[in-house]
Amino acid sequence: MLNKKITDILIGTNNDGKLREIKDLLPKTIKIYSTKKFKLKSPIENGKTFLENSYIKAKFYSQKSNMICLSDDSGLEIDILNGDPGIYSARWGGKKQNFDKAIKKVFFEINKKNRDWKSKKIKCRFICALTIYWPSNKSAHAVGKIEGQISNKKRGKNGFGYDPIFIPLKKKLTFGEMKPALKYKIDHRFIAFQKIKKFF
Repeated sequence: MLNKKITDILIGTNNDGKLREIKDLLPKTIKIYSTKKFKLKSPIENGKTFLENSYIKAKFYSQKSNMICLSDDSGLEIDILNGDPGIYSARWGGKKQNFDKAIKKVFFEINKKNRDWKSKKIKCRFICALTIYWPSNKSAHAVGKIEGQISNKKRGKNGFGYDPIFIPLKKKLTFGEMKPALKYKIDHRFIAFQKIKKFF
């Protein structure tokens, strides 16, 4: 029943950074389960959009656990790279999703396009798609975006993924330099969550 408030939920991710951030968005009264409790491995993400991939994950984890599941698919789109890494954001870090490696690849690819890029504004955005999937085969979706630019070097140790190189529009700090409490109030995941929080 979609009109009944959710009290227990499985967070459909094996990414500890995402799990931590989604936990902080949810009301404290919600009982949260992780995929590790059910020893669930990630499904094959073969969608063509963030929304398709978040749906694939939410449906997979919900059906495996028989629980309501909230899944996220998110990533970084860089204009000069024609939207890459996009839905392949995690995969740019290789099998182990090493984001130091992914960030080096971002810098390398931008440099191939423009050797003077460090003195220019490289436009980009973070996108987050959230899907809630119920065992009754119903689902709800939301997408959040935040515009910004690429920092010319890694800055800050907070956050995860590409946070150390993402400077939100009209801000000076990267997500990696921001205190989590500030980041969580403005980022793409927060924006997406505002559209589905009525279910909690």
